[in-house]
Amino acid sequence: MSDLPFTLDQLRILKAIALEGSFKRAADSLYVSQPAVSLQVQNLERQLDVPLFDRGGRRAQLTEAGHLLLSYGEKILSLCQETCRAIEDLQNLQGGTLIVGASQTTGTYLLPKMIGMFRQKYPDVAVQLHVHSTRRTAWSVANGQVDLAIIGGEIPGELAESLEILPYAEDELVLILPVFHPLTKLETIQKDDLYKLQFIALDSQSTIRKVIDQVLARCEIDTRRFKIEMELNSIEAIKNAVQSGLGAAFVSTSAIAKELQMGVLHCAPIEGVVVKRTLWLIFNPNRYRSKAAEAFSQEILPQFATPGWNHNVLKLAQKNLMVNTLDAVIPNSSDED
Repeated sequence: MSDLPFTLDQLRILKAIALEGSFKRAADSLYVSQPAVSLQVQNLERQLDVPLFDRGGRRAQLTEAGHLLLSYGEKILSLCQETCRAIEDLQNLQGGTLIVGASQTTGTYLLPKMIGMFRQKYPDVAVQLHVHSTRRTAWSVANGQVDLAIIGGEIPGELAESLEILPYAEDELVLILPVFHPLTKLETIQKDDLYKLQFIALDSQSTIRKVIDQVLARCEIDTRRFKIEMELNSIEAIKNAVQSGLGAAFVSTSAIAKELQMGVLHCAPIEGVVVKRTLWLIFNPNRYRSKAAEAFSQEILPQFATPGWNHNVLKLAQKNLMVNTLDAVIPNSSDED
């Protein structure tokens, strides 16, 4: 290790500067002084004999060599974190960390229930929930920053070969109306009735909006004909707008369980139409899987899976988690197999 031209601390500093955009903010985020950060960068550049930052502008910009070192440095730091978590696992779930990822809807309404159940059984395990777009979540799983994730959007094609992608559950999308809307008196409404309603929707560029439009299109519902009264940036805001009588909306059933129980929203069935989408369980079969991730997969995931899927799909997922955990801890000594 002594002949390496950089240290782990220097890689952490490089990553912090790239993330924060300045030496001062990087120093603040690492709880060290700015001169200490500058000195480490100077030493690193001298050891590598290349400039890592273009110091001509107000924001710290990486040079080509800086980008290259950052790319490899992030991988090195990720493996270091993975190593520490593997060592923590020796305590047999008396500690350690479980990191679960989710897209917006699953992260808001499904994962908190699952994590609550897990925490009751394993209170000593620290659990982190990372809620982001499907694309960002998928990359976090691929890079080993997240153990596993449940998402509802489209996974980037370039990750299809590096991730295990398994159907996990069906999520039904339903039409919600204000409880005093005239259509609430009907047992079912027709497709054509949809085009007469005023809709509250997510921003047209949001991933969830695109998924909803795609699912409705498969049910021969043309969302381009919808009269969009208002676009909001969250499911909670949409529910409140519908409750206030501002329009109708399509949302996941998991997002309105409380409101239906309280009787403040009306779920309107559409004759001959059931709108469903698939939720996917994703993990990286080539990364180390902690005992906490294995326990979550075996004990919690089956309880929320669509009936019939947990006996085949989830057993495959559990098997893969266990096999790859063993492969990571006890690598093969030969290639004969």
